[in-house]
Amino acid sequence: MSVDQTLMNDLEQAILVSSSERRAASLQHVVDLFVARAADFSEAQVGLFDVVIMRLVETIETEVRAKLAHKLAPIPNAPPRIIHTLAFDDEIDVARPVLMQSERLDEAALVRNAATKGQGHLLAIAQRKTISPSVTDVLIQRGDSIVLAKTAENRGARFSESGYAGLIQRAASNEQLALIVGTRPELPRHQFLKLLTIASNTVRARLERENPQAVGEIRRVVREVEATIQAQTAAQSHDYSDALELVEQLSRDGELHEHNVFALAADGKFEETVVALSLFAEVPIAVVERALTSDRPELLLMLLKAMKFNWATVKTIIGLRALQNPRQPFDLEQCLASYERIKLTTAQQAMRYHRGGR
Repeated sequence: MSVDQTLMNDLEQAILVSSSERRAASLQHVVDLFVARAADFSEAQVGLFDVVIMRLVETIETEVRAKLAHKLAPIPNAPPRIIHTLAFDDEIDVARPVLMQSERLDEAALVRNAATKGQGHLLAIAQRKTISPSVTDVLIQRGDSIVLAKTAENRGARFSESGYAGLIQRAASNEQLALIVGTRPELPRHQFLKLLTIASNTVRARLERENPQAVGEIRRVVREVEATIQAQTAAQSHDYSDALELVEQLSRDGELHEHNVFALAADGKFEETVVALSLFAEVPIAVVERALTSDRPELLLMLLKAMKFNWATVKTIIGLRALQNPRQPFDLEQCLASYERIKLTTAQQAMRYHRGGR
């Protein structure tokens, strides 16, 4: 008798049993038979096991289904239909091992499971060896704080831009989550910036302790965040409505040129100059405000270099800045030397970083 025929006979006999106890015993026999030689079976033979196990499991109690799930979950070529059935079982003791381990569950099944099942199922998925962005998107959207933490600390998880944004939004009221997200090595810098914007001082300090090699970067980003907040606050303290009306009319008339900016700065018109530079460089008003009120000249010089302004205009705008901050004037000779050293491509690249809605 061939191996295939012997296998068929064993499986047929398993299906024929009627009592629940005998069905449980037959199920155990069939599963043990499969587990012992799983690597040797063809897909057709695996499919046969799938049919038989599905028939036997229909009236099996939870404890037996859970044992079945534990046995089949680690096997790469486990029967796919029964794996899917176990994964969607309402009893988490049954679903957990399969959701955590089985390679037979494709991305679509995991997304559907995460979108429809309870937090226990989501937590199991969050502990898989690898998780795709489409799955983590759902975990972040539906998961509780425990699921979020497990997902964020899973180094095999990958995240989309919206996924990172969701994590950071949820981290605003969860210091533990903020710390976990902040220590992910692949976290994009712009997302790290957002995280530091909402992070508490305690979280920032712990991020420094957890990432001693990144202390300089963290402190620099924190300074950028604080400077941006200060600039936005300062910008809000000025009434730009009249300036916007005037300068936007110049722009519509095609009269917004360097000589207009020079004239506004020479007349000491701070708000109008800020708006003109904002429109000219296509950067937010808050960025220009920060450049004109900062204690350091780098951002202002970079901004003006990107617009190819000549030194006479630059010097006049620096003079306008001095009216706002008379206690800390810039050294004009040093500014001239720095302005001449700045490469146009570098300045334009820096402005692209700062661009956004005005």
